[in-house]
Amino acid sequence: MGAGGFLVVFSLFQIFFISHCDAGNILVYPLDGSHWINMEILLAELHAKGHNISVIRASTSWYIPEKSPLYTSITVEMDRDVKDFFADFIQYQLRVHREGSSLITFFKLTKKFMSFVSVGHTLWCDAASRIMENPKLIKSLIESQYDLVLTDPGIGPGVVLAKYLKLPLVLNVRWITSGEGHFVLAPSPLSYIPVSPGPGLTDKMDFIQRIQNIFFYSIILFQQKFVVGPIYDAMCDKYIEGGCDIVSLLQDADIWLFRSDFVFDFPRPTMPNVVYIGGFQCKPAQPLPADLEEFVQSAGEHGVIIMTLGTLVNTLPEDIVNEIASVFAEMPQKVIWKHRGKRPSTLGNNTLMMDWMPQKDLLGHPQIKVFIAHGGTNGVQEAIYFGVPVLGIPLFFDQYDNLLRLQKRGAAKIIQLHEVNGHSFERAVKEVLHKDSYKENIQRLSRLHQDQPMPPMDQATFWIEYVIRHKGAPHLRTKAYRMPWYSYHCLDVLLLLMTSVAVVFFSVFAVFRFLFCNRKNRKYKQS
Repeated sequence: MGAGGFLVVFSLFQIFFISHCDAGNILVYPLDGSHWINMEILLAELHAKGHNISVIRASTSWYIPEKSPLYTSITVEMDRDVKDFFADFIQYQLRVHREGSSLITFFKLTKKFMSFVSVGHTLWCDAASRIMENPKLIKSLIESQYDLVLTDPGIGPGVVLAKYLKLPLVLNVRWITSGEGHFVLAPSPLSYIPVSPGPGLTDKMDFIQRIQNIFFYSIILFQQKFVVGPIYDAMCDKYIEGGCDIVSLLQDADIWLFRSDFVFDFPRPTMPNVVYIGGFQCKPAQPLPADLEEFVQSAGEHGVIIMTLGTLVNTLPEDIVNEIASVFAEMPQKVIWKHRGKRPSTLGNNTLMMDWMPQKDLLGHPQIKVFIAHGGTNGVQEAIYFGVPVLGIPLFFDQYDNLLRLQKRGAAKIIQLHEVNGHSFERAVKEVLHKDSYKENIQRLSRLHQDQPMPPMDQATFWIEYVIRHKGAPHLRTKAYRMPWYSYHCLDVLLLLMTSVAVVFFSVFAVFRFLFCNRKNRKYKQS
């Protein structure tokens, strides 16, 4: 065989064998609901690259299908339908929000949230325990020889399972079991890093706001120490040799794929194993269905307003829905409104109500003028990507904090649910619609977000494949987490230095005192 023939054979070998070996075997433990939407987009990209994917899902899952061309599912029994449990919590939140902002409202919401968190994590841990206690399933997971576990740490079972199987861990993350992920990962000075979810602060806080920030951080610590922590401690003690806690397991993750970026978030310290993939789910808009395109084009020069409250809220209270519908009916714009509740009696001919709408494709349409939304992470990042100004009606969780980041940059306006009536809603919509600064600022953010050396999705898949190739990324993890708190803050060093200074000071004092006393004694004897 000549040199040319050898090169051809070698090239074919690389194409058909070596590139195939790059495909990984990935075990995914996702969080249901809106979190699944962005996880599924990531899985679709990994599947397109040839990776084999297995997804652990609950038997009561309402978003994660059992059958999919993207993955093989592993269904685990769950005692309670999380969808109904979640719906009850959401409706309670909406009722209390209507009471307005007060100390009583805050304590009501906090108490209900703590109860929700405790019950939710207990349900998820009980379901995960069925995996650990199923020898046949565990044997199958071990024999599958997974390269890594990919999980959303909004719930902790995927993190515990990765430790149990001794597999590298990649997190698709913004939230962990107790708040925003950075607070267990990187230095987080409370003087300029606002707690989220929290009191709605920015990175510029006065003295009173810093007190508020510390107070809300103490609530998160309480949640971790006394509400969530014990649930996972029991699980770790039972299944992990030597025991552990959920925070240390999170800190041991190889890569954090963080669904945020600094166009959207406030600047803060970070770590080498954090990869920012904010907006990774965003792609150029696709053409709309013919009937929807016709409706959008019929708006003419006035344009279109779109409104959605996300995946968890079907409808607002009936009186607010009627007020909003009456405002829309009087406007020259066309309106597309995702709404699954009772049809409002004040609905105008210019308003199209839909059970579901192609949100990303609509946001990318040049006729869309304003996006009225609840402030979920996905929707906010899509608004930035497509450059559409936002009128936000935050309802719960991180939504107010998300919208606040846009409002601070002049790209959104927030109106609280208890403030919504016909007059306030109309005034807010018209402000965002007609004040040019909203559009200019959101489009500036869009240009900044898209000006990156590598698209966020490519970054996400690169680092997942990096962990597969190198069987982890321990060299990117700091050892600071293994230090005692007093060593981390160098309090032991400070104590030694202060002791040394004190010893020197008292030694000098003792010498002078000895010399002075000796001299005084000699004078006394001579006299």
